[in-house]
Amino acid sequence: MFTYFISFAFGIGGYAAAHFAAGIGNGWSVAIGFAVLIAVQLGLSWYFMKKLKVEMGGVQSIMAEGQKSIQAKVARWQIRPPGSIAEAQRIIFEDTCSFVKRAIAEADKLKKYRLWVPMIDRQIATAKFQLNWMIKNFKEVDALMPRAIMLDPVSVSMKMARFYMLDKPTEEITKVYEKASRRLRYNENALLAGCYTWILVKRGDTDGAFKALTAALKKSDNETLKKNHQCLMNNRPAQFSNSGLGDQWYALHLEEPRMRARQQRSVFR
Repeated sequence: MFTYFISFAFGIGGYAAAHFAAGIGNGWSVAIGFAVLIAVQLGLSWYFMKKLKVEMGGVQSIMAEGQKSIQAKVARWQIRPPGSIAEAQRIIFEDTCSFVKRAIAEADKLKKYRLWVPMIDRQIATAKFQLNWMIKNFKEVDALMPRAIMLDPVSVSMKMARFYMLDKPTEEITKVYEKASRRLRYNENALLAGCYTWILVKRGDTDGAFKALTAALKKSDNETLKKNHQCLMNNRPAQFSNSGLGDQWYALHLEEPRMRARQQRSVFR
C-alpha cells in the first residue's frame, strides 16, 4: 500500500535528519524516525478514512432514498391497494433492485482507494455481498462470499442461509455458527441462533436444534428463541417459527412472510 511506503520513507527521512543532520545519537534517531513513521501513517489513515466515510455516505443516501420511496408507495397503497399482494411484492422487488444496483455502482467507486487503504477490497466485497443479497443475486453473492468480512450476526446468518440453499453439509454450517456465536455478547445471538436452529429443524435434527437453543438461551432472553425451545421440548417441531424475529429473518430469504389475502389494507400497515 502506498501509505506504508510513504510512511516508511518519512520514517527513514526522520532518522536521517536526526542522526546525520542534527548529530543525535543512533538510539534517539531511531525513536524519532519511528515516531515520524507512526505520525505520517496515522495522518494518512485519518485522511483516507474521512474520504471513505464521505463516499460510503453516498451509498447510504441511495439506500435511504430508495427505502423512503418504497415506504411512500406502501403508504399510498393503504388508501388505494394494488391489484393483488403478488403484484405489490413484484413492484417492491423491482424498485428495490433499481436502487440497490445504483448503490452497488456507487460502492464500486471505492476501488480508486485500493492502493491507499488496507483491506479496502474486502470492505467493498462486504458491502456488495449484502447489497446483492437484498436483490437475490446469488451468483454474485457466491463470488463475493469468500472475500467478505462477516463478523456481525446478520452477515453470518446470510452465510449460513446460503450454505443451506446450496445444500452444504450441516457440519460446515455448525462450524460457521459456533465460531460466530462465541464472540457475541448477551442478546446479540437471536437471529444467528434462530437461523441455525431453523436449518437443523428443516434437516430433521430436532435434538440438535433443542440443544443449540438451550445453549443460546444462556446468552439471550429473546422471546422467539424461548417459544421455539418450548415447541421442541414438547415435541412440536411443526410449531417452530422465526416469524417473531421480523424483517431480519425474512431478509434471509429462507421463508416468505405470511400475508392475509382477505385484508389487503392491513398488509401494508
